[in-house]
Amino acid sequence: MAPNSRIVKVELHVSDMDRQYYDTHALTLAQHPSETDARLMVRLLAFALHAHERLEFGRGVSTADEPDLWRRDLTGRIEQWFELGQPDETRLRKAAGRADRVTLLGYQPRQFGPWWDKNSAALARLSNLEVAELPEGVADALAEGIGRTLEVQCMVQDGHVQWLCGAQSLDFAPLARQVAA
Repeated sequence: MAPNSRIVKVELHVSDMDRQYYDTHALTLAQHPSETDARLMVRLLAFALHAHERLEFGRGVSTADEPDLWRRDLTGRIEQWFELGQPDETRLRKAAGRADRVTLLGYQPRQFGPWWDKNSAALARLSNLEVAELPEGVADALAEGIGRTLEVQCMVQDGHVQWLCGAQSLDFAPLARQVAA
């Protein structure tokens, strides 16, 4: 962890009716000095949307060989690899070879749309890749709720997300760009 990293403590309550997953997670997130508040909160959202007892954060943006989040089985095999933003297409291909499933969450629609148009044909060949995009403004709105300690409730039903963080309330539905086989 870099000396100027910020530590954010989170109590995350997940009620995911789509997956029948209900649990509370006590999380500690380290924000690298180069990581924006929006990206940190999108990492937290990605955790909430895919919450699992073995889901964990990678070592951070400065570590090239690890994802933003991942879930490994008890033997260390990578079950799910998570990326955020617009990673290099070769990085996603490598991840698809290492993990059972790869999940990409785009969160900057102005940059993600052109990136998707350029890379979608090549990425369509990766049968274990799922791609979703957050609607315009969601990442910035998530960043407005950041603090050193957070209590968050994330409810998911029929692909629709309700995010409650302090006095903040967001309702949105991520756009599925590609569904894994």
